Amino acid sequence: MIPRTADWKNALANAVRDPAELLALLELPQGLLPGAREAAARFPLRVPRGYLSRIRKGDLTDPLLRQVLPLAAEQEAIPGFSNDPVGDQEASAARGVLHKYHGRVLLTATGACAIHCRYCFRRHFPYAEENPGRQNWQGIIDYLRAHPEVDELILSGGDPLMLDTPQLEQLTRRLEQQPQLKRLRLHTRLPVVLPERIDQELLGWLARLPWQPVMVIHCNHPAEIDAEVTEALGRLDAAGVTLLNQSVLLHGVNDDEQTLLQLHESLFRHRVMPYYLHLLDRVSGAAHFEVGQQQAEALLERLRAFSPGYLVPKLVREIQGEPNKRPVA
Repeated sequence: MIPRTADWKNALANAVRDPAELLALLELPQGLLPGAREAAARFPLRVPRGYLSRIRKGDLTDPLLRQVLPLAAEQEAIPGFSNDPVGDQEASAARGVLHKYHGRVLLTATGACAIHCRYCFRRHFPYAEENPGRQNWQGIIDYLRAHPEVDELILSGGDPLMLDTPQLEQLTRRLEQQPQLKRLRLHTRLPVVLPERIDQELLGWLARLPWQPVMVIHCNHPAEIDAEVTEALGRLDAAGVTLLNQSVLLHGVNDDEQTLLQLHESLFRHRVMPYYLHLLDRVSGAAHFEVGQQQAEALLERLRAFSPGYLVPKLVREIQGEPNKRPVA
């Protein structure tokens, strides 16, 4: 059964935000609480309870836990890590519009996410200043009119599916007036962390779009794909949405070939094609997740040896000012 629209909002409202509750629910050592509270004061904790149910209790090495648990290590100042590692501020072209690459622009449609991943490269992004909001959507339209070479719009954030469906429809109706647009791409983690969001109302909006919708989901580990996620991906595929996946290579999460092989096989079974495997964007607070480039290249070579080419994602790094993501191997 397709969930009701209200279900995802209820699930979101009930997400865990208190580090003490997180530790208690997952039966983790209370000695972690001071560091977790300090880290969460700077970058808040948010985890849907459905995602928590996939985490092994009492296991600090659980790969899903590592992605959401605030740690004292986030407060360490590490050379080479900054608040804006990919140059988003320099690429800001209008309120909510980032223009880095030829032919496509990215809209930070909202600053909200259903889950706060501790490696997030926009954890320091000034959303309060950059969030366009409905009252500023005209600025987006004006920018597109002034740049007819832009034929693809990327809805990102935060997470664009944190906007309710009527808001998304209001935006895309205005975008229909831009004849140069050929594609609408959505970058979202919600099908994985809040699968209730893929409801009848959202699917109806996607089916009515005048462009072929492309959805790039963000899944890092096969344990993130449970029965509810499987159903959500099936609904998207049945609606004709092109599904791609991007992952971030994370120490202690997915930095071994067996995990990545299982991830890509599982995604493919659900009609999601591996797209990008990102080297960590060097954002302040996330240094403990970094996997070295040499190790990453060796890992990719092992993936190629055991996978058909279409199940091997592109290993890339984003570098400020470059005209595209740089292939690493």
